[in-house]
Amino acid sequence: MNSMRRGVTAVIIEDGRLLAIRRSQQVSAPGAICFPGGGIEADESETDALIRELQEELGASIRPLRRLWENVTPWQVHLAWWLAERVPPVDLKPHLPEVAEFFWFTPDEMAAHPDLLYSNREFFEAATRGEIKLG
Repeated sequence: MNSMRRGVTAVIIEDGRLLAIRRSQQVSAPGAICFPGGGIEADESETDALIRELQEELGASIRPLRRLWENVTPWQVHLAWWLAERVPPVDLKPHLPEVAEFFWFTPDEMAAHPDLLYSNREFFEAATRGEIKLG
């Protein structure tokens, strides 16, 4: 049985901007900027985990659209990256124990952010290489 931890990440694009969060000081990688998401529980599918995590972190109802990419972080977490949309796009409410704040960045702004989480930097590098199609 594979004991590698599994996680899921939501890539939500609205008006050409990406939804990003700043992780709270109470979670791993405190203060890092990243796409929202989290761990997949043993009995969950990737899409079920994505829906649950976005509800928990931001109070957002989302619809997963398609799997964009996958990678393994240096911390041995297998991440599945999903394009998703908010349904409906209501105001976001960060769950402060997990999320300090949220942002809408252009892809260039997010990719260049000094606090960007390493795995998210890998995502942008893969997109630059043409491995990920956002459109």
